[in-house]
Amino acid sequence: MSSRRAAWPLVAVFTAGYLASYLLPTIVGRLSVHLGLTPAQAGLVGSALLLSSASAGFTLAGRVERYGSRTPARVGLVLAAVGYGSAALAGSVPLVVLSVMVGGFGSGAATAVAAAGIAAQRDPHRTSSLGLLTVSATAGALYLTIPHLGGGHRLPFAAIALVALLVWPATTRLNGPTAPEESASRITGRLPHRRSGLVLAGGMLVWSMAQNALWGVSSRIGVVQVGLSEVTVGAVFAAALGAGLLGVMGAGVLGARVGRAVPIGLGTVIIAGSIVVSSSARDLGSFATGEILWNTVYPVVLSYLIGLAASLDVRGRWAVLAGSASSVGVACGPLLGSVLSEEAGYPAMGLILGAATLLVAAPVTAVALHTGGRPLVPGSVRRRGGAPAALLAATTGSLSGAVPKLGSPEQAVTELRVRRRRLVRSAIRTAGPDGGPGQSNAYASTSDR
Repeated sequence: MSSRRAAWPLVAVFTAGYLASYLLPTIVGRLSVHLGLTPAQAGLVGSALLLSSASAGFTLAGRVERYGSRTPARVGLVLAAVGYGSAALAGSVPLVVLSVMVGGFGSGAATAVAAAGIAAQRDPHRTSSLGLLTVSATAGALYLTIPHLGGGHRLPFAAIALVALLVWPATTRLNGPTAPEESASRITGRLPHRRSGLVLAGGMLVWSMAQNALWGVSSRIGVVQVGLSEVTVGAVFAAALGAGLLGVMGAGVLGARVGRAVPIGLGTVIIAGSIVVSSSARDLGSFATGEILWNTVYPVVLSYLIGLAASLDVRGRWAVLAGSASSVGVACGPLLGSVLSEEAGYPAMGLILGAATLLVAAPVTAVALHTGGRPLVPGSVRRRGGAPAALLAATTGSLSGAVPKLGSPEQAVTELRVRRRRLVRSAIRTAGPDGGPGQSNAYASTSDR
C-alpha cells in the first residue's frame, strides 16, 4: 500500500477525533442554555471532555505500534459513538458529564492513532494539513446547519457520534498488531530529542490553552457582548472555518519551502493580535474580522506544530505526547476562558490570552529552528527507529553550499548491512565529496546501531 493510499484512513480517523474540540463553542453554549448551567459550569463540562481525550493520548503514547492502528482506532470510535450518543440522549447533568468523558476518551484514542500514523508518513505536514482541512470542512458544515435545527444540547453530540460511525469502515485499511518479537524490537529505544520535545510539548500546552479559552467563549462573545443571534454567530463561525480551509490549503502548498520557524513564529504573533480583536469586538464587523483572521491562521500554525512534533520521532511518540499535552491545554481552555470572562470581562480576557500566546512563540519557534535546520548531505539515510540522519564524511570544507535543510526530500539510497563497526568507521574515513580514486561515496546504516 502506498503512503498516499494509506493516508486517507488516517485523515478520516483524525477528523472523528478532532471534531469535538472544533464544535466546543456550540457544545458549551447549548449546555449553558438548555441544561441551566452557568458559563463556568458549562466550561467545566467541556474541560472534562477534553481532559478525558488527553488522558487517552497519554495512555496510548508509544503503544500504537504494539497494538497496531486498527484495534485502538476501532475502540476509540466505538467509545466516541457510545459516549456522545448517550450524552445526546441524557437529560440530567451527571449523565451528560459521564457520557461526555467516555466520548472524550474515544476521541483522544482516535486522535492518538491518527497522530502516530501521520508521523510515519513520508510527508507528515501534508497529511496533517489534509486532516485539518477535512475536520474544518466538517465543522463548518455543522455550524451552518445546527443553528437551524434546534435540538438543544443533543444535536452537537449526535453529530459527533454519527461522524464516528461513518468513519468506522475506514479502519479496515489500517494495519493490525505486529508480531510479538517484531513489536519488542521496534518499541525498544530511547525517545529522541528529549529537550526539544519537552519544550515543544509545554509550548503547545500553553498555546492550545490560550486558543481554546477564546474558542470556548466565542459564541457568548457574539451573543452577549456583540448582540448577535445564534444563527448569525453560526454563520460567522462557518465563514471563519471556511477561511481556515484556505489557510490549510495554503500551508499544504507552501510545505517546507520556508521551513517551520517562520510560519510558527509569525503565525503565532498574528493569532495573538486576532484574539485581542475578537474579544474586544462590539459590532459584527470587528467580531467577524477577529474570528476569520484567527481561524485562518490557527490551523496553519497547528499543522506546522503537528509536523514539527512528528519530525522529532518517526515512530510518532513525540507526535502523540505533544498532541496529548496540547489536549490538556485545550481541556483547560473552556474553564479558563469562562473564569477570566466572568471575573475580568471579555476584553481583559483577550489581552491576557494574547500575552500568553506571545510568550510561547519564542521557545516553540526556537525548537523549530533547532530541529529544522540540521544539515543533511545528499543521500542521507533514515536510521532504524530514529529521525533522519546522515553520515557526514571528510574533513574538507568543500561541502559548503551543497547542504540542504532538514525537510528537503531525501534521495533514495541502498541500505547496506554491515556487521562490524570497524568497517563503518573505515568507510567514513575514506569517504570524500569528489569520489576520486581510493575514495568511497557510500552511506551505510547498520542493524547493530
